Amino acid sequence: MFPALETESLPDPYEDFMYHHLQYYGYFKGHRGSLPTSATHQHVWKNNPRYLLSGSFGERQGMVPDPLQKEKLLWPTCISSPVHRQIEAVSRDSLMLSSPLLKSRQLLHDEFGEVSPCLREPRDLFTFFSSSGPLQAPRWPIECEVIKENLHHIEWVPPQPEYFYQPTGNEKLPEIVGEEKGTVVFQLDSVPTGGSYFTSSRVGGKRGIIKELAVTLQGPEDKTLLFESRFESGNLQKAVRVDTYEYELTLRTDLYTNKHTQWFYFRVQNTRKDATYRFTIVNLLKPKSLYTIGMKPLMYSQLDAKTHNIGWRREGNEIRYYKNNRDDGQQAFYCLTWTIQFPHDQDTCFFAHFYPYTYTDLQCYLLSVANNPVQSRFCKLRTLCRSLAGNTVYLLTITNPSRTPQEAAAKKAVVLSARVHPGESNGSWIMKGFLDFILSNSPDAQLLRDIFVFKVVPMLNPDGVIVGNYRCSLAGRDLNRHYKTILKESFPCIWYTRNMIKRLLEEREVLLYCDFHGHSRKNNIFLYGCNNNDRKYWLHERVFPLMLSKNAPDKFSFHSCNFKVQKCKEGTGRVVMWRMGILNSYTMESTFGGSTLGNKRDTHFTTEDLKSLGYHVCDTLLDFCDPDRTKFMQCLTELKELLQQEIHKKFNELGQDMDLEGSWSDICLSDIESSTSGSDSSLSDGLPVHLLNVADELNQKKKMYKKKKKKLLQTRKQRNEQYQKNNWMQELKLTEDALSFQERAGFASSTLQKQPTFFRNSENASSSAMRNEKPRLNESRLHGRDKGTSLDPSKMPSLILTKNKERMQTEKPRSTVSCSPKRSTNSSQEPAPDMKSHWSRNRYPATKRGRAAMTVYPSLHIYTYP
Repeated sequence: MFPALETESLPDPYEDFMYHHLQYYGYFKGHRGSLPTSATHQHVWKNNPRYLLSGSFGERQGMVPDPLQKEKLLWPTCISSPVHRQIEAVSRDSLMLSSPLLKSRQLLHDEFGEVSPCLREPRDLFTFFSSSGPLQAPRWPIECEVIKENLHHIEWVPPQPEYFYQPTGNEKLPEIVGEEKGTVVFQLDSVPTGGSYFTSSRVGGKRGIIKELAVTLQGPEDKTLLFESRFESGNLQKAVRVDTYEYELTLRTDLYTNKHTQWFYFRVQNTRKDATYRFTIVNLLKPKSLYTIGMKPLMYSQLDAKTHNIGWRREGNEIRYYKNNRDDGQQAFYCLTWTIQFPHDQDTCFFAHFYPYTYTDLQCYLLSVANNPVQSRFCKLRTLCRSLAGNTVYLLTITNPSRTPQEAAAKKAVVLSARVHPGESNGSWIMKGFLDFILSNSPDAQLLRDIFVFKVVPMLNPDGVIVGNYRCSLAGRDLNRHYKTILKESFPCIWYTRNMIKRLLEEREVLLYCDFHGHSRKNNIFLYGCNNNDRKYWLHERVFPLMLSKNAPDKFSFHSCNFKVQKCKEGTGRVVMWRMGILNSYTMESTFGGSTLGNKRDTHFTTEDLKSLGYHVCDTLLDFCDPDRTKFMQCLTELKELLQQEIHKKFNELGQDMDLEGSWSDICLSDIESSTSGSDSSLSDGLPVHLLNVADELNQKKKMYKKKKKKLLQTRKQRNEQYQKNNWMQELKLTEDALSFQERAGFASSTLQKQPTFFRNSENASSSAMRNEKPRLNESRLHGRDKGTSLDPSKMPSLILTKNKERMQTEKPRSTVSCSPKRSTNSSQEPAPDMKSHWSRNRYPATKRGRAAMTVYPSLHIYTYP
């Protein structure tokens, strides 16, 4: 039919055009020489049907759905029936080709696998999904089996507080017997662990027929529980029945690793109401856990959800966390055991470490935002990048439209992110509370959208969330230790996030960066920040956490906050963003347990508690940028008092009796604070072996590029202009330093009454060495003291307070603040009265914020610091 195909022929102009077209938009992954004509492709497709669905040996971009995967692209519980029918129609007609020759996502073929070499309509490359388009179904590594069931849990808040478990001392510690003396009733096959690495993904995971891993019941009297975890965010590798109602459970490690077992989420069926079951997880890795101080597991009953509208709740008795008695000679394991009585016979129940929040949950939420005609006007949803498995990492830009370009340029930015650690679902619930409030019609929310540009990445590690990892991505590494990476293809989520923030800093100031996490060893909610070494803004990084503790006194603990930067944390988002110039850079840690503060003392947190903290973040932002600087200045004063108390405590530990009335800005705060080693931290494992060569090659190319780059010669006129500019900037900075010195003079009015003999530095230690320095903690910032000293009692450190005999008279701090009008306290989105701010109103005069005066914007620039 095509005799010309047997011989070499000239390229078709249409094929040549389509080659450039597909290559420009990133769909064509082959080489120019490998592009045959369309007729040749028809011949190849008809004679080599294996090309139609060859996804097991291609790159991840080539892994696409096949006819066996015509499952719904979106769960029916998330969308309306008209949209669902439309999505089903699209999914039937949008099966795509994965060919080694032509990696295009625009080619169509019909339901029977017959390929028609025509192109679909080009999609919008720069926008997000709309109400007329389908959401992306989760993509799994090809080693993972996935059941074809759609799980949905209702949201429910318990009417009564759920108190911590109180140990009786009589809890049983079951001896671990293993599968040698028990019966394996559930076990995952071929789970990729540490020696392997991610290669490719597809919707639906592993090809072929899904095996029935649970045992087969012998009859209605068989009381064996049926386990399952092959669903989104599920984690359970093996279940062994060691007695009639007793089971030993083994969690799956993070994929492509041999560690990180903490998150669990699994299903049980065939329950009996009157029996007491015991579950024991046998391979946990952390020696300390909140389960030792009263935390309970979560349980969900489908019958209770259907009949009584009851959702997740804390359940369990005889809870113990203890060391495993089986020593394999490699690493110590720890066990969690608890007993449970199911509420119904023949029920389907779920157990989880914390309230699950899956990738599909996020997509359903974002779809509702995209379909809301009001919210979509000030919330723009975009694709930040694709993850390693090809899942979409979403970016939200939230701000009200500006009237003028000058008004838009004056807005500062706030960057928020969550779920870099996939097993810390508490971060998603705080993020959901923040989005609920900032997208609402509350006057405070409108004011925040008027004066800020919010950049939000709600799920940084969708791959880990989908497969049920606790800490790692599919690269087998903790992403929160690789924010300085140069490997864009291996760590795309954090590389693009850092790049987005870098571009944002070039166009506007970023007031605050906060990454939401979860914590498995401490109760309450708290922040990790970075000590600011610029004495002009001394202690300012602690003002926002202190304000947040006053706005949420029954949830947030300022005393649990820490601001010390350790070398092992240099790759975290908090430290990297701080070094990029964001002074208020934080990691928010929210407990898996509950509160030990105020009215919520000794109770578990609910999803509503976490969502309310999202509101408090917004409320604290307004307090932080209030034109009336009373609260800000009062917080600074309170912070200095707290610091003085901490220093007195340290000297008492050293056996020294000190009268500390010197210049507090001369104190190195890193010596006072303990490390953040009590956090849920993991040391960086470095790069995987298969990526070491790639990183070395990129570094070599980077060095060669720097060597080749030559500095352009300047003319005499340019050199003169630069010289004058440098002189002018130096004079301006000297003037600013003199003014800031006068402001601080009020806080250090007298010299030391007594000086211990181990004070070594002279009284003329100048603070000018700290002038104009950017925040850098990798060099020792030892202002007024010798290097290497600390407050370790064993080393007898010297805490240097420079004597200042000639102090300038105190003058009132400037309040040159030009901000947006004050907000109203009338908001339908605010929490219940028991969640209200606990600011001391006699110390912090109330400032009513109203939107009546928002017609004029003389200046939207916010002076963050006094």
